[in-house]
Formats: sequence, C-alpha cells, structure tokens
Amino acid sequence: MSANSEFHVENAPRYDHRSAPRWILSHAWRYKGLIIASLLLYLVGHTAYSGARLLLGTAAEQLGDPAQRSALLGTSLAIGGALILDGISLLLAAYALEVLSNRVGRDSREELYAALLGKSQTYHNRQRAGDIMARATDDMDQIRGMIMPGISLIIDAALAIVIPLVYIGLISPQMLFVPLLFVVAYVIALRDYLRRLEPTTIRQRTIFGTLNGGLEESISGIEIVKASAQEAWERIKFRRNARAFRDAFVAQGEVEARYTPLLLYGLAFGAIFIHAMWLYTQGQLTIPNIIAIMSLFAVLRFPTFISIFTFSLVQLGLASGRRILTVIQAETELDENRHGHSAPIEGSIRFEHVSFGYDDHTVLRDLTFTVNAGQTVAIVGQTGAGKSTLTQLVNRTYDADDGRILIDGVDVRDWQLDSLRSQIGKIEQDIFLFQRSIRDNIAFGVPGASDAQIEAVARAAQAHDFIMRFPNGYETEVGERGVTLSGGQRQRIALARAFLSDPRILILDDSTSAIDSATEDEIQKALRKAEEGRTTLLITHRLSQIRWADLILVLDDARLVASGSHDELLRRSPHYRRIFARYDIDLPPLERSSVGALARWNDLNGGNAQPRFSVQR
Repeated sequence: MSANSEFHVENAPRYDHRSAPRWILSHAWRYKGLIIASLLLYLVGHTAYSGARLLLGTAAEQLGDPAQRSALLGTSLAIGGALILDGISLLLAAYALEVLSNRVGRDSREELYAALLGKSQTYHNRQRAGDIMARATDDMDQIRGMIMPGISLIIDAALAIVIPLVYIGLISPQMLFVPLLFVVAYVIALRDYLRRLEPTTIRQRTIFGTLNGGLEESISGIEIVKASAQEAWERIKFRRNARAFRDAFVAQGEVEARYTPLLLYGLAFGAIFIHAMWLYTQGQLTIPNIIAIMSLFAVLRFPTFISIFTFSLVQLGLASGRRILTVIQAETELDENRHGHSAPIEGSIRFEHVSFGYDDHTVLRDLTFTVNAGQTVAIVGQTGAGKSTLTQLVNRTYDADDGRILIDGVDVRDWQLDSLRSQIGKIEQDIFLFQRSIRDNIAFGVPGASDAQIEAVARAAQAHDFIMRFPNGYETEVGERGVTLSGGQRQRIALARAFLSDPRILILDDSTSAIDSATEDEIQKALRKAEEGRTTLLITHRLSQIRWADLILVLDDARLVASGSHDELLRRSPHYRRIFARYDIDLPPLERSSVGALARWNDLNGGNAQPRFSVQR
C-alpha cells in the first residue's frame, strides 16, 4: 500500500512491491511450509517414477535370462510400488499448491481492496470502475492460475527433466551428450518463446480491462442508454471491444503455434537412439540399458509439451500481477495521519485564503470566512460556482491547494482522518444506497444500532411510514444504488442514516431536492431539531431553508462575493438578489414580487442599488 493512504490495516503483512514477480513471491513465501512440502513431495514422486522407468530395463534383462525370471515378480511389484508412491506424492504436492494458490489469491485480493479503500477521491475519479473490478476478479484469478496449475506444472516439468538425466548418467555418462544438448536448445527456444509471448499477454489483460470497463458503464447507465435509445450503439462498442479481446487471444495463439521445443525433442529422441545403437555396437551398452535409457528420455516429452501451456499461464499471471501492483503502488494525495489530532469536535470552521482546482480548472479561489460552532450556514451560487467542492474540503475528500481550513482551530490536515470524518455527516444530492436491507442502509456507519434507534431516526426523517408499507418493512432489500425506491424515499433513508450517526458537523448537499413540499415541511422540523447543537452546512435551492440560515455564503465565479444573513444580503449584495430572484419556489407572492423588484432595480442602476427597506419574513 502507498505510504500516503486514507486507510491503514493494523499489523498488515508487508510485501515486496519492487516488481510483480517479487510481489507474488512475497505473498507465497508467507506459506513457505506449503512450498517446501510440495517441492519435497514432487522430488519423491519423480524419483519414484524415474526409478520405475529404470526398473523396466531390469525387467527386460530378467525376461531375457531364464535364471533371473524368478526375480521378475519382485521387480514388477517394485515398479508398481514406485508408481503408487509417485501418484500419492504428486497428489499431495498438488493439494499443497492448490491451498497455496487460494491463500495467495485471498491475501492479494485483501491487499488490493485495502489499497483501494486507502486511495483518495481524486484517484477514484480518474479510474473506470469496470477496469478496477477486472483487476480485483479476473486478474486475481490469473495469479491463482499462475501458481496452480502454472507453477505446479513448471516444478513438475523441471524435476521430470533433471531426475531422468541423473538416472541416464548413472547408467552411462556418455549417453548424457544428446540430452544435455537438447536441454540447452530447449532453454534457448523457451526464452525466445517467452520473449514473444509476454507483450501479447500484457495486451490481452489490458484489453480485457477496457472491455469490462465499457460493460460496467453500459450496465450502470442502462437507464440513460434506454431513455436515449442507444442500445444499438452500445452493442457496437461492446462488439468492437470483444473483437479486440478475441484478436489478442488469436495473437497469443499465433505465438504458441510457433512453439519449437517439441520439434527439438523429436530430433533429440532420434539422435539419442542412434547414439545408443552406436554404443551398443561398440559393446558399451546392453539391450536392457537401451530400454531403460529410452524409457527415461521419453519422460522428457511431457515437460517439453506442457511448457507451451504452463508458461502462458505464468505470463498471464505476471501481466495481471503488474496491473494489480500498479493500483496498489499508485500514490494518493491524502494521508490518514494515524497519529494526528483526535478530539470531540465543537464545530467551528474557518477558511483562510483557500484555493482549490481540478487539474488546471480553478473551482475555488481565495476563500476566507468563519463559521461559529452550532451555526447553520447556507451556501448559494449558480451551478458550477464550487458549492459542493467547498463542503468536500471540510471532511478532506480533497485537500486545498492553497490556504488552510481549520476545525476548532486545528488544520484539517493535522486531524486524524478517521476522527475527523467520523464526526462529520454528509447527505449528497446523488444518494447512494447499498444493495442491502433498508435497516442495514440506515445503520451503515453505526453497525451496533438497535431496532429502536433505527426506527426513531426513520420516524424523524419521515421514512417510517413508507418503509412499513413494504411487505418486509425494514428488512426490504433495495436494488443496486437503491433503484427500487423513489428519489424522495432514498433521500429520507439517507437523512435517517445521517441522524443515526449524530455528527457534530452536518453537510446537506441539496438533500431535499426530491421531496415534495408537504413531506419537506415535516422534514424541515426534523432538520431544525437535528441542527440544534451542531454546525450545519447547507446547499439548497429551497428558499424556505436559505432564509432561515444564520449565515449565507454567496459564491460566484469561484470566489466568495458576499456573506451575511438573508436580510443583510438582500440590502447589499447584487449577486444574492439576482440569484434569489430566479428561485421561483416556496415564496409568498408578496415576497416574490418584492425580491423581483429589487433585482430589476439593481439591474437598472448598474448593480449598485442600495434599497432602503428589507423584505419581512
């Protein structure tokens, strides 16, 4: 995980992030007992298997000599016992590596998930959720497949080459000449094969991430797709990505089709037979020796053949490991500041010359203002003025580029992040609900909440009545992002969730926009009660909420252009009057006409009008 992180797992194992192979190996080495056990079992198994091949020569000699036929039964039993030992050993070795692969998959997935939780909002804003999901699922499976059967078969293959050569050397050192030449040629050919295979596997995994990302976007935005009648276009995009993914597989197949070690093995098999025959004519080998040597060399065919499959798995696993490691190593802008300031929040907020922007676009410029503890502050301005961004700086969703933000006199960057955010509640315009029960959604953030507490906050948010109309009540499962509920229902559940956490600072980002006026009147009472004793930052277009705020901040073109109460701003702020006059909701006719007259008077006087009266509530 990056050194700067918003989330840290206590006592988490430390892994080697210098490269993908080192990272995977550091995960596997946590279970070195399984690795050592599997290596020993493979060694026993292949020693027994090659020993059985060696005994075939002995059996051939006993068949040809009547005097030794009585020993043939014992040799046959020895061969059978060796093969049984081989089978049991390889079964246990495969089991050990299967356990290892699943544990590595679990641990690496947990590390990736913790890393994703620790990334800043800025990082997540730049990522495609589908590509991240592809790394967390399919790429993780590729790492598991790399270990079992990938690494398992590579170990199997390596021992299936080395041990038979040792036995051949014991029979006749001269007969090692052709096998050793073959091994050298095999290694050279394999290196060339891997060099050509690597870029195709990397491209394949990258294209899969693109394919998955596009699919996730289409499914997540299915309502927009259908409303715009763009199903055909989305299908074309998916087919294009699927075709690119298929082409990547074809490219891998073309590389694998040019796999030459099997050809080299065929040539070597003929060469070693000719060599054996020549030594036989010289009287240096017997027929039983030749049978044993050819039987042992035949063992090399399987590792030569299986390399085309195993090294593809390894390359795919390494490519996936690089993709996952890229996410884990990505630097994030925020640090959880584990040893920072931690205390109950009183609620005072001060911005001192704060500026912030996304990339090259400045959203807030040189903001300075003070909010006293317990005040309700309304933030108003045209769309894009930076209202939501201002609130996101308070809970450190983002950090200011310049200036500083103080909560209770302490810079937010000096607060322990968990302590800070746990005391700040936020309800956004775009309500997110989890695909869980209504009870679990309300209790999110306070897992130990009782049924009575959940029902009490649901009543306060005017949600209890509609919840009880569902057949399963509070146990009703909502769809993904709460799509089975109306906008107003989602917002009332979000309000209940905020009430339950009892934050010291409450941020309401247009949180009643989807609620009808009658329901809003009831919620206003709950909100006013919830605002008692805590600082509230309110972004809304509802004039009935704006005019009751203790302090109103007016933003325009990334700057704070005015601040004060409703009456004060009507008298002295042209920006506020202009913004206020455009709202055509929740105003009595007399007040609406008065505000409109103020705006027109202001426009006629070049924006410098100073009326001598105020609108009465």
